[in-house]
Amino acid sequence: MSKTWTTLIIDDEQLARQRLMRLLEPYENIDIIGEAVNGQDGLEKIETLKPDLIFLDIEMPVFNGFEMLGQLQHQPKVVFTTAYDQYAIKAFEEDSIDYLLKPVETGRLEKTIKRLQQTQHQPIDYGNLDVLMRHLQGTKNIKTLTVKIGDKILLVKLDTIIYIEAEEKYVFLHTVDGKKHLTDFTISSLEEKLPDQFVRIHRSTVINSDQIKEIRKGFNGAFVFVMNNTENTRLKSSRSNGEVLRDRFGI
Repeated sequence: MSKTWTTLIIDDEQLARQRLMRLLEPYENIDIIGEAVNGQDGLEKIETLKPDLIFLDIEMPVFNGFEMLGQLQHQPKVVFTTAYDQYAIKAFEEDSIDYLLKPVETGRLEKTIKRLQQTQHQPIDYGNLDVLMRHLQGTKNIKTLTVKIGDKILLVKLDTIIYIEAEEKYVFLHTVDGKKHLTDFTISSLEEKLPDQFVRIHRSTVINSDQIKEIRKGFNGAFVFVMNNTENTRLKSSRSNGEVLRDRFGI
């Protein structure tokens, strides 16, 4: 008999939560009983609601996904939702733990739901999480970010990104070809995920330091970064970031 899974979605990105809930709607055996916006919120709701299953983002504020799991008393089945490169997380396929690469695709989600039914009687084994955590936390050598365009997934190479900017509730990647790509990631999650060449200069702006054409001094300790694209885009830093940026660029 097919099991019904009471389910909690834990992700700090609202768009990612909404997308996953929409994709799960057709599955009658998935009963979504709540959502959580960070590791602390997730920890509290798991202990209160005691779900059978959680869809869990790895990188979140307060506690990341691994830290949250380490504090649980109630142990649900876990499906990680992550933007890590699929090769870096291939080890998940060898365990009872599964993963979904963001942005989540219908076909891959269907495979996960089938796997849940096949493994519903297997014990939950978190024995390899420490190893996986150390491996993933050392994986800042990602080369691309994924963005969804219609029914296609586009891989945007990091070295083509000039800067990343938040506009109200949305975050966009600006690339060397002058295009602007909407992404599901938050600025904060990208700041943690991306390699060191990406520098946050403002609460709404991350720049690719390899794409800086020149740096100019602004007012009140701020700086203006002129980027190496055809528009010579000028991006102003926040005054509060001034000291960090002076140290970073030796200015």
